[in-house]
Amino acid sequence: MTEGRDDTGDTARGAPRAASPPPPDREPEPPQLSSEQLLQGRRMIEIRHKGEVYRLQATRLGKLILTK
Repeated sequence: MTEGRDDTGDTARGAPRAASPPPPDREPEPPQLSSEQLLQGRRMIEIRHKGEVYRLQATRLGKLILTK
């Protein structure tokens, strides 16, 4: 153990160390959107992706279906 630090890596004064960046081979966590944000009260929306149109549909049982 280094003098002035405890086992958690905090300094003797209680200041935490700066968080290290994620390893380069790992992607950051993706943002999350709720289905309510996407559908906005509708049962179906269309999503354009790379020139194609996909449909995201909520079923009566509360499931989501994405079709091309």
